[in-house]
Amino acid sequence: MKRISVGMIAVLLSTSSFAADPAPIAVPAGNTLALTVLGAGDLAYECKAKAGTPGAHEWVFAGPTAVLYDKTGKAAIGKYYAGPTWEANDGSKVGGKQLGVSPSGNAASIPLQLVQAAPATGSGAMTGVTYIQRMNTKGGIAPADACGADNLGAKKMVKYEADYLFYKAS
Repeated sequence: MKRISVGMIAVLLSTSSFAADPAPIAVPAGNTLALTVLGAGDLAYECKAKAGTPGAHEWVFAGPTAVLYDKTGKAAIGKYYAGPTWEANDGSKVGGKQLGVSPSGNAASIPLQLVQAAPATGSGAMTGVTYIQRMNTKGGIAPADACGADNLGAKKMVKYEADYLFYKAS
């Protein structure tokens, strides 16, 4: 597989966030969009006992496994996995902490999200990332399958897609 530098597809815009961003996922002023990628893969869910509700069970998010693609959706430029961690093919990685969510426009899709990035490791496309937005989500919600005592610990993979927008300080 041919490696493509994430830096080659960086999109530099002068706005800090899109005007239509709901408040819980709006990127703070002073940050500029540096890179947009498509994430496509699976979200893992596990059937577990529901906290605080004896005898009840629920599907609990266990982590993502996705490939990050350039804007054409054809060239793999990295991966996204539990942590959360976004890793570019150049070896740079960034993780972070969720700050907010907002419902997707589609009830069958995971919510939009804002993550405050931790300092990146490695040197490359993820260096200097301050915030990450998850936008334009498709799929990924918890399985509709039954979750109960008879399948406690069962895992299900659910397909999803989302755009990930990476911001850096202006």
